Amino acid sequence: MRFRRAEALILDVQPLGDADRIVAFLTREAGVLRGVARGARRRYSRHAGQLQLLSRVDLQWLEKEGRELVRITSVETLRAADALLASLEGVLAASYLAESVRAFAPEGEPQELLFRLLDSTVAALLSGVEPALATRYFEVWLLRLAGVFPFASPCPGCGGALAAGSRLVGGGESLVCASCGGEEGEAVAPGALRFLAAAARSPLGQLAGEGVTEADLAAVERLAAAVRRHFLQHELRSYEVMMRTLGEV
Repeated sequence: MRFRRAEALILDVQPLGDADRIVAFLTREAGVLRGVARGARRRYSRHAGQLQLLSRVDLQWLEKEGRELVRITSVETLRAADALLASLEGVLAASYLAESVRAFAPEGEPQELLFRLLDSTVAALLSGVEPALATRYFEVWLLRLAGVFPFASPCPGCGGALAAGSRLVGGGESLVCASCGGEEGEAVAPGALRFLAAAARSPLGQLAGEGVTEADLAAVERLAAAVRRHFLQHELRSYEVMMRTLGEV
């Protein structure tokens, strides 16, 4: 039996029976964990209002050897996500960010960089950064941290710089220049390459001043989706819902 305490970001909350909830959360030290919050569904629970998607909390839990789920004993909100969840676009973005983390982060492994990425992305969204820009930045860096996003330069075939005509080949495993790619794979828009370069040198809060256009973001989205689907062999449900819903608005 071991008591632990850490700052956490809430990734998912699901009902368990009539009174409890199962909560997925991300910490720096322990990565993604799932735990039971007893009585959290009751109206006057001490956890009521604390278990909000993507809120940052001070969380205490109890681990028992051989148990898949930990027991959550205390939750205190450090930064609520109300402003993000107040709009449809914000809810869709939050769901996508949270599911992305759960898809790529193994449970129980330290995730310092991923915690910082998600935390800074949520902070940027709460400060008013456009959801489309934030989600593109997040997904590119998430795929990089997972080791599945190809480097934007140099070309692995010849060592030259990637420019117009570059292609995504190998089912999403490599970005190569026009000479090395030929007709193989998918063409990568110059705007996507510009965004990748900007995201590599600038924090999210500064990207709005980098001249990123809607066309650039759309190109990055297509590129990241191709890499993600190749790695996972399926698409995230939250992404499909987000694209379908925003397409209807």
